[in-house]
Amino acid sequence: MNGVEEEDPIVYEIAVVVPRRNLKLENEGYDCVEVLVNEFRNVGFVVERVFGLHDEFIKLAAPLETLGRVAARLNMKKTTHIGVDLQFEWEEIEAFVRQSDGSLFSWCERFQCYRHLIHETVNKKNSDITLKFDGKEIQWEPGESLLQRLELEGIVKQVFPLHDETKRKKLLRSWALNWWDVTTQPIDEINVYFGTKIAVYFAFLGMYTRWMIFPAAFGLILQLVDFGSLKLLVFPAFFISIVLWAVLFFQFWKRKNSALSARWHLNFSAGTSHGYKLSGSEWNCLQPPMELVKDSGIDKTKEKEDFQRYEWFGYLRRFRNDAIVILSIICLQLPFELAYAHLYEVIKSDIMKFGLTAVYLLVIQYFTKIGGKLSIRLIKHENNESTEYQADSLVYKVFGLYFMQSYIGVFYHALLHRNLMTLRQVLIQRMILYEVFENLLENSLPYLKYSYKKFRAVRNKKKREKGSTGKIQFATRVEKEYMKPTYSASICEELEDGLFDDFLELALQFGMIMMFACAFPLAFAFSALSNIAEMRTDALKLLVILRRPVPRAAATIGAWLNIFQFLILMSICTNSALLVWLYDQEGKWKIEPGLAAILVMEHVLLLIKFGFSRFVPEEPAWVRAKRMKNATQAQAMCSKQLLRSISGGDKAFGGYIPRKTSDDVQFFSLKLAIARRVMRASRATMSSVTSLGAPKTFAYLTSIGHDSLSPSLDLSLELGRIEVF
Repeated sequence: MNGVEEEDPIVYEIAVVVPRRNLKLENEGYDCVEVLVNEFRNVGFVVERVFGLHDEFIKLAAPLETLGRVAARLNMKKTTHIGVDLQFEWEEIEAFVRQSDGSLFSWCERFQCYRHLIHETVNKKNSDITLKFDGKEIQWEPGESLLQRLELEGIVKQVFPLHDETKRKKLLRSWALNWWDVTTQPIDEINVYFGTKIAVYFAFLGMYTRWMIFPAAFGLILQLVDFGSLKLLVFPAFFISIVLWAVLFFQFWKRKNSALSARWHLNFSAGTSHGYKLSGSEWNCLQPPMELVKDSGIDKTKEKEDFQRYEWFGYLRRFRNDAIVILSIICLQLPFELAYAHLYEVIKSDIMKFGLTAVYLLVIQYFTKIGGKLSIRLIKHENNESTEYQADSLVYKVFGLYFMQSYIGVFYHALLHRNLMTLRQVLIQRMILYEVFENLLENSLPYLKYSYKKFRAVRNKKKREKGSTGKIQFATRVEKEYMKPTYSASICEELEDGLFDDFLELALQFGMIMMFACAFPLAFAFSALSNIAEMRTDALKLLVILRRPVPRAAATIGAWLNIFQFLILMSICTNSALLVWLYDQEGKWKIEPGLAAILVMEHVLLLIKFGFSRFVPEEPAWVRAKRMKNATQAQAMCSKQLLRSISGGDKAFGGYIPRKTSDDVQFFSLKLAIARRVMRASRATMSSVTSLGAPKTFAYLTSIGHDSLSPSLDLSLELGRIEVF
């Protein structure tokens, strides 16, 4: 219909897990699971029920028309073929740009529609409905979501996304198992299947690994070639080159990030904070600005004061929380880390060092959990705009803990003891052993958990069916996926998924190789090899070992970019100190020409670090030209439509024209035209409103409030209050 081409085969993308049981025929009409399945069908889902060993799985698929109509109800904005982002309309489906795989909606957009449809299963009657489950009665209140009610009762165990087998196998062949293309990845396909945030991570990892070839080759030459007396000139040259390399890399990453956003037609006007939970409530800030507008009414002075109070109290809360975290790290964690580093230096026995490290790792895990819980409690009292802002705030706070854990011992060996051999041993342990064991653990542990869950499920099934002699196997793919672990973070699953740990691993690696580059140049080569393996193992982890992750719509690496920039600044300071150490063999700390040159070089590099942001634009020229072209087209289209509305304003509004001066009439018609376009854009029934006449129309538009209208009507209201003639 409406020129829509034939739909793709139905793909089940969401599964709801409920306990398996034997239903009695007389209770079918009252059984809560049967009611839930019927409600899913009523809202437009295609439902398939699968029975596993212990649970029942309700698989959900949404046809294109169902998704389209939900997207229209959500006022979802999508890019049109003329480059302008407009609210989606099902009747105008051919006007909107499709994804790279030919689908109309991305995984992030489909997930948002699924989320909305799942929570549309509400009791629309005026009285409670009594449901039954294994003899237990459940009261379903009017207006209550049935899914949330069943979750509270423990009947719905989980709701999780399902893998699309066709696309998953295609990505396995072209991405995870394609070892010949060392750093090449199908980023567009990853974006379509996993969502924007994961695609941006792999784009960053691939570019980071490709750029690593230059410092890896330079470091390999420094390690293999003996420069003799020229060493004191070669190491400063290496230091300068890697700082320039890092600064250039991140400037060009910003350009690539901007290009990816333009290529994927990213738009965040609706639903950007969704994507962490399929069911349950969202984290919100304490008081959103729209509530401030409602509370303040038409008093502009009070409205301004409320906004200023909201803004500055938000800054003060954030400053207070950051100060608490920093003081806790300095007063509690720093002495512990320094004590461990000192004991490791003093103890001579390797066995005692091993035992000390084991105790240290156990205590550090406890410290990290406490720090994560403290950060979460602090974040709840911050005025963050969205879930992504809250996640970024958590990243800053928790990274401070990991920064102290990872680097303070290395700083101790490098700057206090000035023991080059011990420093290189520590770097080798952290770089090689840590990364190897970390990759083994992050891929083997999920598989072991999955295997153990399957073993327990089969064993429990055999206990129930004692007379059964046949081999018990999982007959359904959905049950196997249910057994797989989720892509979750080591801390705070409410705000972060597994990308936290993946980015943390990259950031700690980057800090290690940058801040101590002059002490161990070979680290860049090890990191390049490790990252090549990381791309494929992470791909296998997402496609085979774990469930399909919940999509996140953020199109940048967020707080991690600022963390990487901070590590570059730290590397300038630490490498300058290492070079001073190499020049000052006697430890007299005299300001000789070499030392003075290092101090000058440090300041010059700091200036270059901040100057390159101007030298390399963050946005490519073609992206900037496309953006300006789209803005010009949108302005021209709106101007023509507005002029057409002004010229026909008397016919459009029932023939009512205010009898005042011509300027008043034109201004009055302009406001009418803007209001009409706004109401049409928000799909309001303007005919029922304008039939009341212009005075009542204006009164209606003023009464429905700012949150129901677009900024265009807000502008018209600011130009002058609507008069009733």
